Amino acid sequence: MNIAVIGAGYVGLISSVCYAEIGHQVVGLDLDPDKIQKLNRFVSPIYEPGLEELLEKHITGGQLKFTDSYEEAIPTADVIVIAVGTPSQANGMADISFVEGAALSSIPYLKKQAVLVIKSTVPVGTGDHVEALIRDRISPDYEIEVVSNPEFLREGTAIYDTFHGDRIIIGANRDSASEVVRRVHEPLGIPIVVTDRRSSEMIKYASNAFLATKISFINEIANLCEMLDANVENVSEGMGLDKRIGNQFLKAGIGYGGSCFPKDTNALIQIAGNMQYDFELLRSVVKVNEKQQTGILRKAKAYYGSLQGLKFAVLGLAFKPNTDDMREAPSIRVIEQLVSEGAEVVAYDPIAMDKAPQWLHPATQYAASWEETLRDADGVFLLTDWEEFKQIDLRKLSSLMKRPAMFDGRNCFKLSAVESAGIDYVSVGRPAVRKTVQPVG
Repeated sequence: MNIAVIGAGYVGLISSVCYAEIGHQVVGLDLDPDKIQKLNRFVSPIYEPGLEELLEKHITGGQLKFTDSYEEAIPTADVIVIAVGTPSQANGMADISFVEGAALSSIPYLKKQAVLVIKSTVPVGTGDHVEALIRDRISPDYEIEVVSNPEFLREGTAIYDTFHGDRIIIGANRDSASEVVRRVHEPLGIPIVVTDRRSSEMIKYASNAFLATKISFINEIANLCEMLDANVENVSEGMGLDKRIGNQFLKAGIGYGGSCFPKDTNALIQIAGNMQYDFELLRSVVKVNEKQQTGILRKAKAYYGSLQGLKFAVLGLAFKPNTDDMREAPSIRVIEQLVSEGAEVVAYDPIAMDKAPQWLHPATQYAASWEETLRDADGVFLLTDWEEFKQIDLRKLSSLMKRPAMFDGRNCFKLSAVESAGIDYVSVGRPAVRKTVQPVG
């Protein structure tokens, strides 16, 4: 099929290259001409493993191109995929103005028969709203269908997820429209669930909210484990073996971040509020997560007495490994508070160093390696579980740091390994290891 993908952000780019990979003819559309020029030179504006390789493969092969012109992208498209941003408004509700703009800008160039697919995460009822906008502006002989097709990609593994996903959700109010979108995705060989449009829109929010709930739940259990001298990793293992619960998203840490969970949980709370329904459980999930992100700082203050005048290394700035995405990353809040407490901060991330200064406190210093980051530090905060950090020889901390003390927000190291390293080690939901350093202050 001929597919136009509007939006060359995270979802739009991944969708474009993957549609090309399964045999479709794809035109990616974005209004940023600089981004388009870079993409046509195989340069991605985001970091995602395997993305630039697929860009080069399919642009060179002729299955994929990028443009900033609706007139070039839309007229030949059988399927128009809207994958633009839906940022949070002040009240938490998703802003769908970019979705509306994409739909309205497409109208003058639409074929008489086309399917418009909303892949952006949008409030329930957006498909109905967009369909009404279009039908008010086209002649009766046009057959334009609007379909919901939410994505469930994980940053850092998005290309893998596209080809190995659990399900594809298609929300349509007409069988003819769902059949077109089914044919688009059939080459993936992934189970397809067809439902009505509003249910499809809700599935996206409900899925992310449930995963966020699991994360906040296990973090609350971790906090209780610390008080009761239990180990949350053992608890998680025992829980996860129950097939009714499952072991995914039961890893304790400093909370969730990124572009999806914070935005979508707040949006669902607001959607419920618009219906005069108080989603009390989800409000608690958000509150727990906000508290969890700074819990590691409370432990550091209890350990040192005061953070004033101390030098801290921060390892990991992106919200998760294998991405340079800084949106809602715990490092933002942690570093902000460290600086406000009078501490000096030196930070390092394998991939996110270019984007980090846009998000972090201007007093943040940056190093070129984890070794340089740790040099003469009074303590180190490990905030992103990059594989590079998991391979650190903890015995090196004693020679690099002024005080070899680690506050591990991702539980990257086994306690048995820490025991033999001669460092002080504080993690999440597990007993602290005290070896060489005495609290100061």
